[in-house]
Amino acid sequence: MISQKAKYALRALVSLARVEPGTSVMIGEISRAQSIPKKFLEQILLELKRAGFVASRRGRSGGYVLLKAPEDIMFGEVLRLIDGPIAPLPCLSKIAYRKCADCQDEASCEIRHVFERVTLATRAVLDSTTLADSLRLQDLPV
Repeated sequence: MISQKAKYALRALVSLARVEPGTSVMIGEISRAQSIPKKFLEQILLELKRAGFVASRRGRSGGYVLLKAPEDIMFGEVLRLIDGPIAPLPCLSKIAYRKCADCQDEASCEIRHVFERVTLATRAVLDSTTLADSLRLQDLPV
């Protein structure tokens, strides 16, 4: 399950992806449109700014703007930035691997084998789905 912070980060980025490229959006607009508490959104946007996803502008036409095209921002990279590794078990993490304390042998662990398939499928979707894709997907029937 993703954190509320990650969900808000993705919703903020999708909001910015909806506007004309290079157009800045005030934090209050994003907060109202996406029902994200403004103070929490400020922290999230600061983290996204440090990571190079957004920039802030001051002044009359101030606000936040995407630094990358929506086609170049993958869901997976945003989730990893906010929540860390995409792995339901520590023994499946690429960047934070840790042997499970109660595991005798990873090679024969039935639970690990099932969740490895889930993890690989999840990563494949998240690492190939962009903000632009998410905007197109909302128009498709479920």
